[in-house]
Amino acid sequence: MAGTVIVGVDGSSTALKAASRAAAIADGLQSELAVLCAYAKENTEVVRIGNDTWILDDAEQAQKMAEQVVATLRDERPGLNLRPLAVRGKPQDALVEEAERMGAGLLVVGNVGMQGLGRLLGSVASSVVHNAPCDVLVVKTAG
Repeated sequence: MAGTVIVGVDGSSTALKAASRAAAIADGLQSELAVLCAYAKENTEVVRIGNDTWILDDAEQAQKMAEQVVATLRDERPGLNLRPLAVRGKPQDALVEEAERMGAGLLVVGNVGMQGLGRLLGSVASSVVHNAPCDVLVVKTAG
């Protein structure tokens, strides 16, 4: 299998499990691992608390989350080529579109939402499985 491995993260412990599995696979394949965090919209909010002013930006927060996961994975696998990504869009759309753009060889997602009623409603994992331009690994992260 050629190409980049992409894993979607959202800050949850289950997503971190999927990212860890993706890192092991990418390491074994000597491929790059792109750690993708999607954000819904371009939203910047200014929050003032006392004399402090905070600027919250969805894209920036998504990038920071991806970078935090990359830092954790770098500790686990120091030689792995890792790339944090923040991509605008619904998670399932961002993963599929980025896989197409990058010519990814594998998409990795967790199984949360793949069972019961969540499966009928169309989880991120289910949507990715049905629309990905490459192989998809659904990691058992919960349930």
